[in-house]
Amino acid sequence: MLYQWYETQRALLSPFAEFSSASSKLYQHPFSPFTHTPMAHRISAGLELMYRLSKEYEKPRFEIRSVQVNGVEVAVQEQVAVQKPFCRLLRFKRFTDNPAALAKMKEQPTVVVVAPLSGHHATLLRETVRALLKDHKVYITDWTDARMVPAEVGPFHLDDYVAYVQEFLRHAGPNVHVISVCQPTVPVLAAVSLMATQGEATPLTMTMMGGPIDARKSPTAVNNLAMKKSLEWFEHNVIHRVPVNFPGSGRQVYPGFLQHSGFIAMNPSRHMKSHYDFYLDLVRGDGDSAEFHRDFYDEYNAVIDMPAEYYLDTLKVVFQEFALVNGTWEVDGQLVRPQDIKNSALLTIEGELDDISGAGQTHAAHDLCSGIPKQDQFHYDVVGAGHYGIFSGRRWRENVYPQVRDFIKAYQPVKAQEEAPAPGVVEAKAPEVSVAAKAAPERSKGPVMPTPGKKAYRK
Repeated sequence: MLYQWYETQRALLSPFAEFSSASSKLYQHPFSPFTHTPMAHRISAGLELMYRLSKEYEKPRFEIRSVQVNGVEVAVQEQVAVQKPFCRLLRFKRFTDNPAALAKMKEQPTVVVVAPLSGHHATLLRETVRALLKDHKVYITDWTDARMVPAEVGPFHLDDYVAYVQEFLRHAGPNVHVISVCQPTVPVLAAVSLMATQGEATPLTMTMMGGPIDARKSPTAVNNLAMKKSLEWFEHNVIHRVPVNFPGSGRQVYPGFLQHSGFIAMNPSRHMKSHYDFYLDLVRGDGDSAEFHRDFYDEYNAVIDMPAEYYLDTLKVVFQEFALVNGTWEVDGQLVRPQDIKNSALLTIEGELDDISGAGQTHAAHDLCSGIPKQDQFHYDVVGAGHYGIFSGRRWRENVYPQVRDFIKAYQPVKAQEEAPAPGVVEAKAPEVSVAAKAAPERSKGPVMPTPGKKAYRK
């Protein structure tokens, strides 16, 4: 009933939200007489804040129209490469009539970014994609809001997630690189492990960022909740059926609004201060700061429902049984064996201040992937970065992305076969080994990317 009550409340608040938005504009439009009344700026700011606190946030768009490649602005078109009931594999196809830029794009590596299915849309990785597009052909998983999937389609389990990842990698292959951010580090490692066990070609590189490979290490508040409560507790307290006003009516889900409440509860004072600062920025007329707030919360407040069976599977496998690290995880009856991976280089990335995936959780992949030669295993700690800082913002652009770019380029074949993962694709692979990558910071474990002329070293 909770989901129904929430939808009823949202429907009742919707007219007030729209009224607040219209009234706010009435007090700031230059041709409105209300704009010149006393306290107009404060009234307008208060009404806009009320609007943003009560409005419904729709799925954002990537809005990546162009990028710089080889110093040339090239157009970017978003295409659906693979359509599945619970996910779309998107391709960001680049176009240019500049011969030099076109030749450069044909040589660049293919990367599949596996976005989290953990409450937010894949657009949370917009900055990740935008940076990658300068030097790579990019695909990303765009997970579907479970409330929009009809119940007759059937359930979606963690095993199905793994199967999706395998299908997407095969589609983008053969010489593909995979990047997993947060939650998908576990199913991506499982997908690649099963492909290796079956004798299939595996990705040239695996980049795993801020994920709970071994949630026992430096457990965070998120980990502790998942570990201390039983599956029955979660099933009875956070799983609800989709109301009748959505295509997925009757489907059991972990609702997005409950997940959002959990996000806010982790640090309520920070969000309260952010909203108050937004109000002050509006009063002062600081349009840039106000727009930054709008952009951030348009993304942060847009959440999706997760299929109940997938969510409960993840709790059980990752946070309660630790099946991956214990070597007991079976996907469709086949044991997941990361030690069978031999031909994929590994880079793990962790944020020093990450409060979602603690220190050492992602690095644990190195112990599991014992079949990968040590010289092909790398780790990078991002000093001063929280969870979002490792894939978005200044630290991502200036510190993390160069590491990822150079790592991928170092393992890209000099002469790769031209691939055609989708009709009209004519891009090929890149030659040379990467340029200098920064040495890993003080907390770094394992080898770091080599600077040309120097050997990789261990701390």
